[in-house]
Amino acid sequence: MLGSQLCLLVLLGAVVPALQQRDQWSSLDHSNDYNYVRHDEEVQKTFCSWDCLKFTLQWPGAFCTYLNEKAKCVIQPEINTWTIHGLWPQKAYNCCGCWHLFPSDLEVLDEELSQEWPSFVKSKSYFQFWKMEWLKHGVCAACVEGLNSPIKYFSLCLKLRQQFNITRTLSEGSVVPSCDRPYKLAELEEVLTPLIGEHHEIQCIKDKQDRELWFQVKIPLSRNLTLGCPQPNPTAERGPPPPGHPCPSQTPIYLVPIDHENPRKPCG
Repeated sequence: MLGSQLCLLVLLGAVVPALQQRDQWSSLDHSNDYNYVRHDEEVQKTFCSWDCLKFTLQWPGAFCTYLNEKAKCVIQPEINTWTIHGLWPQKAYNCCGCWHLFPSDLEVLDEELSQEWPSFVKSKSYFQFWKMEWLKHGVCAACVEGLNSPIKYFSLCLKLRQQFNITRTLSEGSVVPSCDRPYKLAELEEVLTPLIGEHHEIQCIKDKQDRELWFQVKIPLSRNLTLGCPQPNPTAERGPPPPGHPCPSQTPIYLVPIDHENPRKPCG
């Protein structure tokens, strides 16, 4: 009997502090932990329910043309190629925004990230851009072992950037930036498909002259990072509508040059 009583006391000694800690945790304000998701019944799914990712690259030459007049666009002189926009799990809901990112987390990658993943908005530092992408998308991807830390997530993005070197592929296919030479969507797809598969999405924006400018490409990847992950019933993205749209098949498409001096008006 005495032994049983001692065991009970030991158990209580371990359980009571744990319950107190749980209650303290529950009483904290966690309203900011989920800034990037909705809380209605429609999205009551686990954040690791996604099957596909989209690795997205953007063209600096066209990026600045869609920014509002208040946002100052800056393209550093060393930036002359396609750059990373992000790696985005698709249909990932209820991702926790509580896994914060600090500059020290990416210190060993800072130089390479600055070259391959720059911010073009002067008011948003490079790190602020990376942090936004991590909180919005990286934490959703972190349920996969190969992506379950900031260093793994950003390192993989850099490896994918090297794997999908569309700057070189386009050049070899005689697709070069020009203010005068338009391309057809079929021409671009013919050059890109051997590298990034047939399920990619080429996105455009319109400039003030109502021309279609190619500014982004989305490369689909499956959960195990193999190329291609078609979604038969894609759903609209949550939040504000994205700036780009699928490039039209019958309208001329321009790959405008990068103008470091006047990034908003690359063709004058």
